[in-house]
Amino acid sequence: MPTLVENPANGRLPKALIDRWRRVPAAVAADQLSGTAHADVAIRPIRPLAHGERLCGSAITAWCDPETDYGAVHHAINAAEAGDVLVIAAGGRPDAAMIGELLSTAARLKGIAGVVADGAVRDSSTLAEWTDFPVFARWITPRGPSSMQSGAVNRPVLFGGVKVAPYDLVIAEGDGVAFVPHAQAEAKIAACLARVDAETGWEAELTRGRTTIDVFNVPAAKRA
Repeated sequence: MPTLVENPANGRLPKALIDRWRRVPAAVAADQLSGTAHADVAIRPIRPLAHGERLCGSAITAWCDPETDYGAVHHAINAAEAGDVLVIAAGGRPDAAMIGELLSTAARLKGIAGVVADGAVRDSSTLAEWTDFPVFARWITPRGPSSMQSGAVNRPVLFGGVKVAPYDLVIAEGDGVAFVPHAQAEAKIAACLARVDAETGWEAELTRGRTTIDVFNVPAAKRA
Protein backbone atom coordinates (compact mmCIF):
# COMPACT_ATOMS: atom_id res chain seq x y z
CA MET A 1 0.00 0.00 0.00
CA PRO A 2 1.53 3.37 -0.97
CA THR A 3 2.30 6.02 1.62
CA LEU A 4 -0.81 8.00 2.52
CA VAL A 5 -0.47 11.77 2.93
CA GLU A 6 -3.46 13.14 4.79
CA ASN A 7 -4.82 16.67 4.90
CA PRO A 8 -5.04 17.78 8.55
CA ALA A 9 -8.23 19.39 9.78
CA ASN A 10 -6.26 21.99 11.74
CA GLY A 11 -3.96 24.58 10.24
CA ARG A 12 -0.47 25.31 11.50
CA LEU A 13 -0.29 27.32 14.68
CA PRO A 14 0.45 31.02 14.08
CA LYS A 15 4.15 31.84 14.05
CA ALA A 16 3.63 34.56 16.66
CA LEU A 17 2.11 32.00 19.03
CA ILE A 18 4.94 29.52 18.46
CA ASP A 19 7.45 32.29 19.14
CA ARG A 20 5.80 32.94 22.52
CA TRP A 21 6.13 29.25 23.35
CA ARG A 22 9.90 29.37 22.71
CA ARG A 23 10.32 30.80 26.22
CA VAL A 24 8.61 27.80 27.78
CA PRO A 25 10.70 24.80 28.90
CA ALA A 26 9.35 21.31 28.30
CA ALA A 27 9.15 20.87 32.07
CA VAL A 28 6.75 23.80 32.44
CA ALA A 29 4.58 22.58 29.57
CA ALA A 30 4.48 19.07 31.04
CA ASP A 31 3.46 20.39 34.46
CA GLN A 32 0.79 22.71 33.08
CA LEU A 33 -0.68 19.80 31.11
CA SER A 34 -0.83 17.70 34.30
CA GLY A 35 1.74 15.15 33.17
CA THR A 36 -0.24 14.02 30.13
CA ALA A 37 1.89 15.44 27.35
CA HIS A 38 5.51 14.34 27.83
CA ALA A 39 6.90 11.46 25.83
CA ASP A 40 8.77 8.47 27.22
CA VAL A 41 11.95 9.79 28.83
CA ALA A 42 14.02 7.25 26.88
CA ILE A 43 13.65 9.55 23.85
CA ARG A 44 16.67 11.83 24.27
CA PRO A 45 18.67 14.40 22.28
CA ILE A 46 21.58 12.74 20.52
CA ARG A 47 23.88 15.57 21.66
CA PRO A 48 23.84 17.64 24.85
CA LEU A 49 21.83 20.82 24.31
CA ALA A 50 23.08 24.18 25.52
CA HIS A 51 21.30 26.04 28.30
CA GLY A 52 18.08 27.49 26.90
CA GLU A 53 18.37 25.59 23.62
CA ARG A 54 15.13 23.91 22.62
CA LEU A 55 13.30 22.62 19.58
CA CYS A 56 9.89 24.26 19.14
CA GLY A 57 7.49 24.07 16.20
CA SER A 58 4.43 22.52 14.60
CA ALA A 59 4.42 18.73 14.32
CA ILE A 60 4.49 17.01 10.94
CA THR A 61 3.78 13.38 11.78
CA ALA A 62 5.25 10.39 9.97
CA TRP A 63 3.85 7.00 10.92
CA CYS A 64 6.29 4.31 9.82
CA ASP A 65 5.05 0.85 8.95
CA PRO A 66 6.40 -1.84 11.33
CA GLU A 67 8.17 -3.60 8.46
CA THR A 68 11.15 -1.17 8.61
CA ASP A 69 9.54 1.09 6.00
CA TYR A 70 10.47 4.77 5.92
CA GLY A 71 8.43 6.04 2.99
CA ALA A 72 6.47 8.27 5.35
CA VAL A 73 9.64 10.12 6.37
CA HIS A 74 10.38 11.07 2.74
CA HIS A 75 6.85 12.35 2.26
CA ALA A 76 6.81 14.14 5.62
CA ILE A 77 9.94 16.08 4.64
CA ASN A 78 8.23 16.97 1.37
CA ALA A 79 5.08 18.15 3.18
CA ALA A 80 6.87 20.11 5.92
CA GLU A 81 7.58 23.81 5.84
CA ALA A 82 10.35 25.88 7.42
CA GLY A 83 10.02 25.84 11.19
CA ASP A 84 8.09 22.56 11.37
CA VAL A 85 9.30 19.58 13.42
CA LEU A 86 9.36 16.03 12.02
CA VAL A 87 7.66 13.65 14.46
CA ILE A 88 8.60 10.10 13.43
CA ALA A 89 6.42 7.47 15.06
CA ALA A 90 8.25 4.18 14.48
CA GLY A 91 6.77 2.25 17.39
CA GLY A 92 9.95 2.49 19.42
CA ARG A 93 11.68 -0.21 17.38
CA PRO A 94 15.49 -0.34 17.73
CA ASP A 95 16.51 -2.40 14.71
CA ALA A 96 16.29 0.04 11.77
CA ALA A 97 16.99 3.75 11.52
CA MET A 98 14.17 5.81 10.01
CA ILE A 99 16.37 8.83 9.31
CA GLY A 100 20.06 9.63 9.00
CA GLU A 101 22.41 12.14 7.43
CA LEU A 102 20.95 12.27 3.92
CA LEU A 103 17.29 12.75 4.83
CA SER A 104 18.23 15.08 7.66
CA THR A 105 20.28 17.14 5.21
CA ALA A 106 17.23 17.49 2.97
CA ALA A 107 15.10 18.51 5.95
CA ARG A 108 17.69 20.97 7.21
CA LEU A 109 18.00 22.61 3.79
CA LYS A 110 14.23 23.19 3.79
CA GLY A 111 14.48 24.98 7.12
CA ILE A 112 12.76 22.20 9.08
CA ALA A 113 13.60 22.87 12.71
CA GLY A 114 14.55 19.34 13.80
CA VAL A 115 13.46 15.75 14.34
CA VAL A 116 12.02 13.70 17.18
CA ALA A 117 11.92 9.95 16.57
CA ASP A 118 10.28 7.23 18.60
CA GLY A 119 12.62 4.74 17.02
CA ALA A 120 16.18 4.76 15.75
CA VAL A 121 18.39 7.15 13.80
CA ARG A 122 21.83 6.68 12.31
CA ASP A 123 24.81 8.80 11.21
CA SER A 124 24.67 10.15 14.73
CA SER A 125 28.18 11.63 14.72
CA THR A 126 27.29 13.89 11.82
CA LEU A 127 23.86 14.79 13.17
CA ALA A 128 25.38 15.67 16.54
CA GLU A 129 27.60 18.28 14.86
CA TRP A 130 24.61 20.29 13.61
CA THR A 131 23.81 22.86 16.26
CA ASP A 132 20.95 24.28 14.15
CA PHE A 133 19.09 20.95 13.76
CA PRO A 134 18.34 19.12 17.02
CA VAL A 135 17.64 15.39 16.73
CA PHE A 136 15.94 13.34 19.44
CA ALA A 137 15.67 9.56 19.27
CA ARG A 138 15.05 6.47 21.36
CA TRP A 139 17.87 4.49 19.70
CA ILE A 140 20.91 4.80 17.47
CA THR A 141 21.73 1.97 15.07
CA PRO A 142 23.83 1.49 11.91
CA ARG A 143 21.14 -0.49 10.08
CA GLY A 144 18.83 1.35 7.70
CA PRO A 145 15.26 0.68 6.57
CA SER A 146 14.29 -1.94 4.02
CA SER A 147 11.53 -0.23 2.00
CA MET A 148 9.94 3.17 1.34
CA GLN A 149 6.46 2.53 0.05
CA SER A 150 4.18 2.52 3.07
CA GLY A 151 3.19 4.44 6.20
CA ALA A 152 1.24 7.67 6.59
CA VAL A 153 1.90 11.40 6.92
CA ASN A 154 -0.10 13.90 8.96
CA ARG A 155 -2.35 11.46 10.72
CA PRO A 156 -2.65 11.25 14.53
CA VAL A 157 0.04 8.97 15.97
CA LEU A 158 1.14 7.53 19.28
CA PHE A 159 4.61 8.85 20.08
CA GLY A 160 6.37 7.66 23.21
CA GLY A 161 3.03 7.04 24.88
CA VAL A 162 1.51 10.41 23.91
CA LYS A 163 -1.19 10.97 21.29
CA VAL A 164 0.12 13.54 18.81
CA ALA A 165 -1.90 15.13 16.01
CA PRO A 166 -0.55 17.05 13.03
CA TYR A 167 0.31 20.67 13.90
CA ASP A 168 0.35 20.03 17.64
CA LEU A 169 3.16 22.01 19.24
CA VAL A 170 6.46 20.21 19.88
CA ILE A 171 8.78 21.36 22.68
CA ALA A 172 11.96 19.32 23.02
CA GLU A 173 15.09 20.00 25.05
CA GLY A 174 17.50 18.36 27.47
CA ASP A 175 14.72 17.17 29.77
CA GLY A 176 12.90 15.41 26.94
CA VAL A 177 9.97 15.91 24.57
CA ALA A 178 6.58 17.45 25.36
CA PHE A 179 3.59 18.11 23.14
CA VAL A 180 0.93 20.80 23.48
CA PRO A 181 -2.32 19.84 21.72
CA HIS A 182 -3.27 22.26 18.96
CA ALA A 183 -6.54 23.14 20.72
CA GLN A 184 -4.73 24.06 23.94
CA ALA A 185 -1.78 26.02 22.57
CA GLU A 186 -3.51 29.39 22.82
CA ALA A 187 -5.30 28.60 26.07
CA LYS A 188 -2.20 27.41 27.95
CA ILE A 189 0.42 29.94 26.88
CA ALA A 190 -0.44 32.63 29.44
CA ALA A 191 -0.25 30.20 32.37
CA CYS A 192 3.01 28.74 31.09
CA LEU A 193 4.63 32.15 30.67
CA ALA A 194 3.41 33.16 34.13
CA ARG A 195 5.10 30.06 35.53
CA VAL A 196 8.34 30.89 33.71
CA ASP A 197 8.30 34.38 35.22
CA ALA A 198 7.41 32.99 38.65
CA GLU A 199 10.37 30.61 38.56
CA THR A 200 12.67 33.51 37.75
CA GLY A 201 11.34 35.30 40.81
CA TRP A 202 11.71 32.23 43.02
CA GLU A 203 15.32 31.80 41.93
CA ALA A 204 16.04 35.42 42.86
CA GLU A 205 14.51 34.92 46.30
CA LEU A 206 16.58 31.80 46.90
CA THR A 207 19.71 33.68 45.83
CA ARG A 208 18.91 36.29 48.49
CA GLY A 209 18.98 33.56 51.13
CA ARG A 210 15.33 32.66 51.63
CA THR A 211 14.63 28.98 52.24
CA THR A 212 12.63 26.77 49.93
CA ILE A 213 10.12 26.32 52.76
CA ASP A 214 9.47 30.07 52.78
CA VAL A 215 9.55 30.59 49.02
CA PHE A 216 7.23 27.69 48.23
CA ASN A 217 5.03 27.95 51.31
CA VAL A 218 5.78 24.37 52.33
CA PRO A 219 3.46 23.16 55.12
CA ALA A 220 5.14 22.97 58.49
CA ALA A 221 6.71 19.64 59.43
CA LYS A 222 5.78 17.76 62.57
CA ARG A 223 8.61 17.74 65.08
CA ALA A 224 9.52 14.42 66.65
